[in-house]
Amino acid sequence: MNLFTQIFYQPFINLLVVIYYGLRFILGSNADMGMAVILFTVAIRIILLPLTISGDRTEAERYKLSGEVDELKKRFSADPVARDAHVKNLLRSNRKIVFLSGLNLVIQTIVALMLWRIFAKGLLGADFHFLYDFVPQPKETLNLTFMGQYDLTKPNPTLNVLQSILIFIFEIEASLFSLFPITRKEIILAQLTLPIGSYIIFSQLPAGKKLFIITTLIFSIGYTTFSQIKYWWYRLEKTMNRKPASPAGGQEA
Repeated sequence: MNLFTQIFYQPFINLLVVIYYGLRFILGSNADMGMAVILFTVAIRIILLPLTISGDRTEAERYKLSGEVDELKKRFSADPVARDAHVKNLLRSNRKIVFLSGLNLVIQTIVALMLWRIFAKGLLGADFHFLYDFVPQPKETLNLTFMGQYDLTKPNPTLNVLQSILIFIFEIEASLFSLFPITRKEIILAQLTLPIGSYIIFSQLPAGKKLFIITTLIFSIGYTTFSQIKYWWYRLEKTMNRKPASPAGGQEA
């Protein structure tokens, strides 16, 4: 826990408090922690953007690797020892793909734990001793609201509904722009089960963490849309720059 606190938690709670005080300096009493959480989320997404781009580049490789693993399982279904050996060799030769997938899961877990602690007790004063010397110690209670009506320390049904709607939109976008075939079962799971399940499972999350998830979803939808437009533009330029084929026997007389 000490390692987690020093490397991950302490820098991020300091970043959040600095953003909050920056907004208070600019906007005065109109600023609140909800605004700070939105800017904080964008900052984290930008910090993690290289990992996101790297993950996109290896998506096709992961898909191919998964297909190769399934093929080995079918081919050696009667020989479990040979099957396991071939699968291990395949994964060993694709360590980069396996590493990036595992790293992404670890980072998501760390962010979830960090946010839980921040909104469970950190911003209530229990972790102010983690603030760096150059960050002023809060002399008054922080404004832990968003737009003056959402208490970030308590669950909020409105934000919960908004989160589920954004998950639905994101999954539709992901299925439309996917480079790989998607089964009907996967569509039902992603576009119906995930939004409804997230509403039920995460209904008791504090609104602060919910606001982080909502901002992350909006950022992801925007990033996916931008990437797809960039891809379409690339295809269009490639088509326009392609030289027309010479007509058969088209030599001048």
